[in-house]
Amino acid sequence: MKNIELTIRGIVLSFDQAKQMTTVIAEEGNDFATLVSWCDREKGVHSPCCLKCEFNDVPGWEVYGKNHEGRLRISVDDDRFVFIYS
Repeated sequence: MKNIELTIRGIVLSFDQAKQMTTVIAEEGNDFATLVSWCDREKGVHSPCCLKCEFNDVPGWEVYGKNHEGRLRISVDDDRFVFIYS
């Protein structure tokens, strides 16, 4: 899986703004991009939300993303938001 890290200075992004930005990046050079899993650490929510387990210190939502054709992990502002796209 390819990792991309974005750092935004000067404004505080909302979850929706971060998602829009990462979707544009994920779709670049691809016919489509599907958001497989995500995490909003500030609010303490993630999707899929039913996964509460960890595997080798990796949260369940992230393991899910990797195991469901996740090809791109995009971190915004030091993992404040994380999006995994197929």
